Amino acid sequence: MVWISRICYRKYGNFVDNLRLYVRGGSGGMGLPRLGGQGGKGGDVRVVAQNAVTLKRFKDKYPQKRFIAGVGINSSVRTLRGQKGEDQEVMAPPGITVTNDDGKVLGELNTEGDRVLVARGGQGGSYHSEFLPSKGQTRQIRLDLKLIADLGLVGFPNAGKSSLLIALSHPKPQIASYAFTTLRPEIGKVMYEDHKQISVADLPGLIEGAHMNRGMGHQFLKHVERTRQLLFVVDVCGFQLASKTPFRSAFEAVQLLIKELELYKEDLPCKPAVLVVNKMDLPDAEDKLTELQEQLLNPHEFSHLLPDDMLPKNNMVFRHVVPISAATGFGIAHLKTYIRQSLDKDASMATDSLHRDRLQVLRGAVPAKNTLTWGPTASV
Repeated sequence: MVWISRICYRKYGNFVDNLRLYVRGGSGGMGLPRLGGQGGKGGDVRVVAQNAVTLKRFKDKYPQKRFIAGVGINSSVRTLRGQKGEDQEVMAPPGITVTNDDGKVLGELNTEGDRVLVARGGQGGSYHSEFLPSKGQTRQIRLDLKLIADLGLVGFPNAGKSSLLIALSHPKPQIASYAFTTLRPEIGKVMYEDHKQISVADLPGLIEGAHMNRGMGHQFLKHVERTRQLLFVVDVCGFQLASKTPFRSAFEAVQLLIKELELYKEDLPCKPAVLVVNKMDLPDAEDKLTELQEQLLNPHEFSHLLPDDMLPKNNMVFRHVVPISAATGFGIAHLKTYIRQSLDKDASMATDSLHRDRLQVLRGAVPAKNTLTWGPTASV
């Protein structure tokens, strides 16, 4: 009933999540001064979303990464108005943000079939240009992949994110015996009894300082932007990245995770979120869970546990706090239920908002008729 949809290759180093391309619109065709003929417009270059494509395959297929549209047809005695040059379509996977070299966003490809115009063709020669054509637009563009998933797993290394994804959707991620246990992005597909599917993205673990691109910082954080909700995962017993780094309790880990998201992009912690407290099969886990719940209810009373520059500006309110053990399966069924409830709640709110907006438009467009004014000035 569940499966894993892979978006990656044998190791994270082979996973391509951005490319730089050269694109050029076709030049226009020559006009015909003797008869006033107009040359054809040059072809355009567009980036088009297609599900079967990955940036890795794209890079292998087009190593030159140059895309040039066709030249407009010259005006002639037989065809005074020349035909347009052939358009060039660049196929890319959904989840792409297209930018120019200055970082300006040209468009986004969210679903299959979405299209972004990246280079216009030149105008054909005509009376207004003394029958001389113009060149097509030339650009260097970037294709930046930001995963699209319903849920993004957020957690420090060894919190159990990969194990949780296995428990939820039975993928087989490649796991290493060092701190960065997830070597590559994985997306698990969870199917419910009514055939509803929810996608969960497990991404390489972030570390303190990820917002400054330490570790896999920006590679991780940019993907978090394109998830509908966040699933925070912490070890109930806390964690320590290395012998030279400080030990962090579960509460401190939550605060640091929020801070890293906040420093990368201030509105990221505003996403709806569920907190998963993992490894409840360990000794003293119940006592540590009780302590964490108390700290989350009164975070200001425990702010002294972290330096001021590591505290988030605003507290994050989780929709659910779910204790689980990914190793034993404890709490997994309840977590699936809470995930579904949280996503359904957002979908319902979005639908209600859309209905209200449409109703306001209708009320504004259709004036009320045969209305009576009640009060002292009413006339019967």
